[in-house]
Amino acid sequence: MTEPVRLWWARRQFSRGSSVPYAVGTYRAAWAAYPELVRQYHPELNHGVVLSQVPLAADVLLCWECPVGHRFAATPTEQRERPGRVRRRSSWCPECTALARPQPMVLGEPRAIPRRPARPAPALCGKTPDLPAGEPFLSACAPAPASAAEGRLRAALRERMSFTLDLNAVKVSRPFFRHTEVWPDIVLPELRVALEYDTLGRHGLEHVGRRQDADLRKDRALRAAGWEVVRIRTGALEPLGPYDLRMPGLSARGIERLLDTLRTIRGPLLVDAYLLGGA
Repeated sequence: MTEPVRLWWARRQFSRGSSVPYAVGTYRAAWAAYPELVRQYHPELNHGVVLSQVPLAADVLLCWECPVGHRFAATPTEQRERPGRVRRRSSWCPECTALARPQPMVLGEPRAIPRRPARPAPALCGKTPDLPAGEPFLSACAPAPASAAEGRLRAALRERMSFTLDLNAVKVSRPFFRHTEVWPDIVLPELRVALEYDTLGRHGLEHVGRRQDADLRKDRALRAAGWEVVRIRTGALEPLGPYDLRMPGLSARGIERLLDTLRTIRGPLLVDAYLLGGA
């Protein structure tokens, strides 16, 4: 149940048996992906609790103050999801968002503005082949790789493993946007493992907020189809799944960590059978 920060902190002190249940800096790396929220948060408005002491998924009401001076209460999850697909500074504050929204002009007698009819759900793409869920295939809809790091990861794996390279999609049972297929960065069909290489991007907007929610939906669809997902998370991105790896970048040591993770998922006997030159 959502509760004010003072009650939440007191309950954490009791349950953990400590006057400081979360040390300052515990969640600093996670909050670094949301610099605007770091600027909006003030400990003096939240009974002295520092933002880096608050888990990102905590069900607690915090007080925020936007640069204009509007104060409002919201949970960490509500604040992280507030901007949606836009990243204007005003989108992080509910009052600034309302003020920035164009208001309809009313001439003469006030009249009710008719609601727009609901848009029909978009039709699913018909190019996805009729395959069983979990079947990998070559998709005509998959976007071209947009990350140079993804290409380097593929090349590094090609030097260590023998796996099918011409498949780029996995059939799933539930729609993912307008498709019943998903496109991992790298598909390992022999192991039924999907690899993703996640960065914050040039502007720090990738794989955060709603885009992170889409990543989680994609992972759930893959696991429901019998696949496992390994995400290499760089920068301030925290792991999303049980096998995700945090790395500063690609390196020989990082590839070894990835191979060890694949062994954990599918067993060393199967994984080592695909290694070039032995284990």
